[in-house]
Amino acid sequence: MQTRREFLRRAGSAAVSAGVLSAVPGCESLGGGAGGAARGPNVVLIMTDDQGWGDIGSHGNSLIDTPVLDRLAAEGARFERFFVSPVCAPTRASLLTGRYHLRTGVHGVTRGYENMRSEEVTIAEALKGAGYVTGCFGKWHNGSHYPYHPNGQGFDEFFGFCAGHWDNYFDTTLERNGREVRTKGFISDVLTDAAIGFIEKNRGRPFFCYVPYNAPHGPFQVPDKYFDKYKGRGLDDRLACIYGMVENVDDNVGRILRRLDELGLSEKTIVIFLTDNGANSNRYNGGMKGRKGSVHEGGIRVPLFIRFPGRIKAGTKVERIAAHIDMFATVLDLCGLAMPRTLGQDGRSLVPLLDGRGEGWSDRMLFTFRTPGGRTQGVPGSVRTQRWRAVRMRSRWELYDMESDPGQKRDVAGEHRDVVERLGAAYENTVAEVTKDGFDPLPFHIGYRERPVVTMPGHEAFLEQGGEGGISYVGRSGWANDWVTNWTSTEAYPRWEVEVVEGGRYEVTLMYSCPAEHVGCKVRVEAGGKAVEAVVDRAHDPAPIASPDRVPRGEVYEKVWAPLRAGVLDLAAGRTQLIVRAVEIRGGRAMDLKAVRVKRVD
Repeated sequence: MQTRREFLRRAGSAAVSAGVLSAVPGCESLGGGAGGAARGPNVVLIMTDDQGWGDIGSHGNSLIDTPVLDRLAAEGARFERFFVSPVCAPTRASLLTGRYHLRTGVHGVTRGYENMRSEEVTIAEALKGAGYVTGCFGKWHNGSHYPYHPNGQGFDEFFGFCAGHWDNYFDTTLERNGREVRTKGFISDVLTDAAIGFIEKNRGRPFFCYVPYNAPHGPFQVPDKYFDKYKGRGLDDRLACIYGMVENVDDNVGRILRRLDELGLSEKTIVIFLTDNGANSNRYNGGMKGRKGSVHEGGIRVPLFIRFPGRIKAGTKVERIAAHIDMFATVLDLCGLAMPRTLGQDGRSLVPLLDGRGEGWSDRMLFTFRTPGGRTQGVPGSVRTQRWRAVRMRSRWELYDMESDPGQKRDVAGEHRDVVERLGAAYENTVAEVTKDGFDPLPFHIGYRERPVVTMPGHEAFLEQGGEGGISYVGRSGWANDWVTNWTSTEAYPRWEVEVVEGGRYEVTLMYSCPAEHVGCKVRVEAGGKAVEAVVDRAHDPAPIASPDRVPRGEVYEKVWAPLRAGVLDLAAGRTQLIVRAVEIRGGRAMDLKAVRVKRVD
């Protein structure tokens, strides 16, 4: 409920008078509150990570087996032209809020750029407000710390991880409602077990079960039986692993559907399947141009299947363009619930298309934005109508007729300048609108009673260089799970933006590694005008944890980190920065810093 109070405080009457609180045309009020929800269906929303449109057997891929997903599509509606964002976190923000991701503050996939503002109202909050119990099982990727965390955005239960990717998929450590949990088995199987347990526990009341699998995102790991099967089909190690991961997901979706059958819930449950962006390698993708990261068709067109027995006719095919921004309104409409008061919606309910009432459906423009990294000018992207795709390439536009040239072989911008001008102007106007709130860093909140321990990861720090030496992340961009390293200057330091929600005493612990030659380095932690110091007096330099990768990874490897208690800071409420300085460096380099943990102790 904290985010709801925050929303009302920050949006409040000003937002109402400005007209940004709105409902969605086509979402008729059929009841609200717990009473309405008691008569409504359950919702199971399944999304995979980096699975392209072509990674479905019934989409013409003869090399992959996805019988469950093929059957799911046949038993309900298959959308032929459904679009998301080019990368992970933006798709998730739009899916959950019904808004273009740049409106929500999400403008990247790491370094905190993936964090969604807490005043955003999610599908989970809307359904929870109508009496549903809500659970998320998998990859969140819209904020790792409360109130951006799933538990702060409407989910009663969360089990999974919040970063952009995870280090290991076998016998790993995940999170359950803020606490670490050791797991046994392959991660997609473990997440499915948790989702099924949630469904079983809540069979007697309406539930919203969100299952955002992290497969087939790297690192590329999969059980032998799947890998061996696709190696037997002559595929290289990477593709054999990717297809194996997809088939494993297919099997797990089958487990969810079987359990719904066994519990007598299938007729009462909306099941939705989609993926978060285009394929993460060059492979079969239906002849489309582009892959993950691209604003062309192949980077953003993905599967969407919706099954709701007795409500959606089996074998329905929807040819009209649609997008992730439409799912919020569509889910509520299918559940017979009114759109709650929320920040302005960009999507619309797709129920008329599901009901075969698309004759009066007007053409529309769907906008795609490549993550701008904080920029509000010159944002790459594209515009899709039923016929056209206009693509902004740096300072010029390309135009493709998607009806006669679905593979985007021929740029016809020179022949249709009026179309380019119309779509280009609409795009620039929309960019200005969705970026008007800017992208100031969202702070780490410490002091919430709901989350007495806050972990500030190294990859979300801002690194300030200094002197002849400096400081860096392990990877060039500070990807998820990276850490601070190459710390060779006492003038360089990492800093985190912090909001102290409630003043008090906070214990600070640094998670570090340090070889023997650098033992003795002294660090100082500063925040709110207070400081504590500590000396690294114990070497800790473990080897990376062995990982069963099928191909060399681009991600960092998992390590065991040691705690260094720095002391207790007495902090007043308000905005500040937390800075870690290397006061003394031994052997030419300070420790490596994985994270800073802050725990309320009063």
